[in-house]
Amino acid sequence: MGSEANTRLADLFGLTGWSKGELARLVNRHAAAMGHPQLATDTSRVRRWIETGESPREPVPRVLAALFTERLGRVVTIEDLGFDRRRQGGKKKTGDGLPWPPERTAAVLTEFTGMDLMLNRRGLVGASAALTAGTVLSAAMYDWLHTDPALAADAPVLDDPLSADPAAQDLYEAVPVGAQEIESLEHSVEVFRAWDASRGGGLQRKAVVGQLNEVGGMLSYRHPAHLQRRLWGVAANLAVLAGWMSHDVGLEPTAQKYFVIAAHAAREGGDRPRAGEALSRAARQMVHLDRPADALDLMRLAASGSGEQALPRTQSMLRTIEAWAQAAMGRDQEMRRTLGEAEELFAADRGDLPTPSWMQNFDEADLHGMQALAYRTLAEHDPSAAVHAQAHARRALELRGGGHERSVIFDHLSLASACFIADDPEQADSHARKALTTIGQTSSHRTWDRLRQMHTLTDRYAALADIQELRREIEAVLPKQKPAKGEVKSAPATTAPQDIAVPKSRSARTRSV
Repeated sequence: MGSEANTRLADLFGLTGWSKGELARLVNRHAAAMGHPQLATDTSRVRRWIETGESPREPVPRVLAALFTERLGRVVTIEDLGFDRRRQGGKKKTGDGLPWPPERTAAVLTEFTGMDLMLNRRGLVGASAALTAGTVLSAAMYDWLHTDPALAADAPVLDDPLSADPAAQDLYEAVPVGAQEIESLEHSVEVFRAWDASRGGGLQRKAVVGQLNEVGGMLSYRHPAHLQRRLWGVAANLAVLAGWMSHDVGLEPTAQKYFVIAAHAAREGGDRPRAGEALSRAARQMVHLDRPADALDLMRLAASGSGEQALPRTQSMLRTIEAWAQAAMGRDQEMRRTLGEAEELFAADRGDLPTPSWMQNFDEADLHGMQALAYRTLAEHDPSAAVHAQAHARRALELRGGGHERSVIFDHLSLASACFIADDPEQADSHARKALTTIGQTSSHRTWDRLRQMHTLTDRYAALADIQELRREIEAVLPKQKPAKGEVKSAPATTAPQDIAVPKSRSARTRSV
C-alpha cells in the first residue's frame, strides 16, 4: 500500500463525475465481462486508490484505463492513472513515467494504440486536456537519449515469448515474424507516408494506428537481433506517422504521445537520428500551437540526441525547424543564421550514403518551403521579411513533384500571406485561389488553420471587390470550428505544473507546416 495520495487518479476521477461507489460497480461489471467474475471492488478500495496511493492488481488497472478512456473520450493509459506497474527506483521521472525502460516500450505502444482504436470505433475521438511542456520532455529524456541502450535493440529476454505484460499485449494475435513480413510492413509505411503527403492524415490515421498496434504485439517476442532492430524501425516510423496524422487533424496531446513513443522505439532499435527526427515533429507541433519556446527546448534535445550518425541533410532539416521557432519569437538574426546553416548542411550532403526512408521527403523543395514559412512567420514581426518568403515559396512551388499536394497548398498559402503583408493584394488573391482549388481534397486541419490565418490578413483589403469575393469563398470552404468530442473544458486545480492546457481554438497567428 502506498502512503501518498494518487493525484493523477484523483484529477481524472474528478473529471468523470462518478462517485466512488459508482466507479467500484463499473469496475466489477467490466472485469466480469473480461472473464474475472470473482473481482469484488468496493467504495473503500476506490478511496484507498485515490487517497493513499494503493495500486490495484491486474486486471483492475486495465479496466480502469478502459473506463476512463471511454468516459473522457480520450486515451487514458495506466500510467496516466498514476499506476506504474514496474516502478523504477532512482532517477525521477515525469508524470508519464518518461523515459520508459526498454521492456515497457512495446507495452506502452500497444496499450496506447489499443485505447486509440477503441475511441475510433466508438466515435469518441477527442482532444485531451493538456500537452507536456517541451522543457519537461527535454529534462526527462536528455540523459536517456544521449546514452546507447544496452541490449535494447535485442528486446528484453523472455523465458516465454508470451510472458510480456498482459495488461498491454494482445496475446492471441501477437506472433513472431520473419524478414518477408517485416519487408511488407516497411512497404506499408511507404504507402501510408505517400498518402499522408498527398491527402492529409484524417482518412488513414486509423489504419496506421491499427498497424502500429500489430507491430507492438510482434515486439513482445524475442526475434533475432537484426529482425528486432528492423521491427523497432517500423514501430518508430508508424508512430511518427500516427503522431503526424493526429496533429494534422487536431488531436494534439495524442500526437505528442505518439512522437514520444516513436523516439523510444527508434532508440530501442539503435537509430538515434530517427529518435531526434521524431522529437523534431513534436517541436513543429509546438510552433503550430504558438509555443515556440517549448519548440526550441525540444529542438535542442533532438539535435544533440541525434548523435554523429545524423546525415548533413538530417541536420539541415532540424535547423529549418529551429529557425521557424526563432522566427515565431521575432529573433531575426538568429533565424537568418540558422537558415544559413541549414543551406550549408543541405549542400554538404553529397548523397554518398543512403538517405533513410523517413528523410526522403526532405528535398530541395521542402528546404525552400520551410524557409518560406520561416520568413513568412518573421514577417509578422518585420514586414520586410515578406519578400524573402515570396522568393522561397515560388522556388518551392517550382520544385515540387507529384504526390505532395498538401505541401503545395501550404506553399501557396505562405506565398499569398507574404504578398498580403507586402501590400500586393493582387498576387495574394491569385495564390490564395490556387490553394482553394485543392484544399477541399485533403483531410488536413492544418491547411484550414493556415487558411484562417491568411483570411485575417485580408481585413485591410476588404474594400476591394476581388478580395471581398475571396473572403466569401474562404468562409464558404472553411469548416465550422466546434469543440472536439471529449475535450476537457478546464484542467483541475491539482493538475501538475508540467501539464500545459491546449488552446481551445487557433489564434490568428496559428502556424503550420
